[in-house]
Amino acid sequence: MSVNADRIGDTFQNLAEKVQDALTGDTRAQLEVKARRVAGQARDAYGEVVEQAADAATAVGKGVEQQPLIALLIAGAVGYALGKLLHPR
Repeated sequence: MSVNADRIGDTFQNLAEKVQDALTGDTRAQLEVKARRVAGQARDAYGEVVEQAADAATAVGKGVEQQPLIALLIAGAVGYALGKLLHPR
């Protein structure tokens, strides 16, 4: 190869490396943006779940206060069913 061919080859190699670095940087930035977006969505979903769980606990508490006998019967039935599932004989 001649000197000019070597220089052209080196130039193309450098250009290819710069393009690859640019693409890698863009991909990394895009992934970081997506990761932040997913983290934000997960944080929002967690907040909603916590809020719904608190609402459900409040509703159950009110139901137990209003009808304690039924609550005891349900708790006993659940306990019996769990006992049968965990220790079948």
